[in-house]
Amino acid sequence: MELGKKIKQLRFKAGLTQEQLADKLGIGAQSVSKWENAVAMPDITTLPLLAEIFGVSIDDLFDLTTEQRLNRIENRMDAEEELPADIFREFESFLHSELNDAKNQKRATELLAYLYWHRMNAEAQKAACYAKEAIRRAPNEKSCHWILNKTDNHAVWDWNMANHTKAVNFYRELVEANPDAALPYMYLLDNLIADHRAEEAERWLKRFCALDNANPVMKRVYRAYIALARFDEPAGDQIMEDLLAEQPDNDSVLFETAQYYAAKADYKKAISIYERAFAADTKRPRFQDALMGIADIYEIMGDYANAAKTYDRIIDLLENEWGLTEETDSSVTVAKKEKARLLAMA
Repeated sequence: MELGKKIKQLRFKAGLTQEQLADKLGIGAQSVSKWENAVAMPDITTLPLLAEIFGVSIDDLFDLTTEQRLNRIENRMDAEEELPADIFREFESFLHSELNDAKNQKRATELLAYLYWHRMNAEAQKAACYAKEAIRRAPNEKSCHWILNKTDNHAVWDWNMANHTKAVNFYRELVEANPDAALPYMYLLDNLIADHRAEEAERWLKRFCALDNANPVMKRVYRAYIALARFDEPAGDQIMEDLLAEQPDNDSVLFETAQYYAAKADYKKAISIYERAFAADTKRPRFQDALMGIADIYEIMGDYANAAKTYDRIIDLLENEWGLTEETDSSVTVAKKEKARLLAMA
């Protein structure tokens, strides 16, 4: 149904004349008449008030299908760093209403997780900003340092705060319930290795390697990281070098090798292999992960100018390979902010 016809239908249902609706909107009655006769369209800023007057969501004004509404929710979160409170509540209510629909339950659950994470991330950025300001004013007080640990993933000294036991327990349960699904094994291994629980990781790696759908590259890579977890660096290096020698043009092997050397703080070698990985990737559009690794390393090394130049490459990738703009995806905005921050430091 066209928007004008929908407004007319909702106006009749609400028992309002064109003049009464216009008064509520603070506009002339002729504007409402033009909408209903498809001569003109309401300004986008009017839509929230229209929805409020009729007691419906903005999506209801357009008679979108459920699939269209789900897509709109996802696209809006992709495009905006923070949602207005009324839009958040609208999305939240709609997604909860879809949890009982077997057809849409999975996607509604995923989008609810994304919605709450999206809001949490927006609030975390504000919390981090104020926490840093408070710390600058009183650097020897502990009151806000823990907030940065939570918002910005800062390291924490206390082992009981830093260990990944909860994550390990969750993924172990997930693996036991889904023994043929490869991905949960990888997250389980990541968290075991992060805590140097090498013996346990070795046992789970054997089960992972037995799966038909396990990534063959990662079977070798995890062996290298388990060696590092045992503090056997030469063994880990040998595994990765053997893999690289066998498959020198495999972009996945190159990327994982770069990751390995970056984790060891062998930064110059990591940058070189990241560049090879990016060049070897023949898929279009390419992911930005290798470039992000390069930018992070340049910043760690204090080479802010080259870090900023790498963000130029990231922005070009997002715009020209992915077709994204600041209006359609917040990742472009974030990349431009990072470039500006690095240039200021340079």
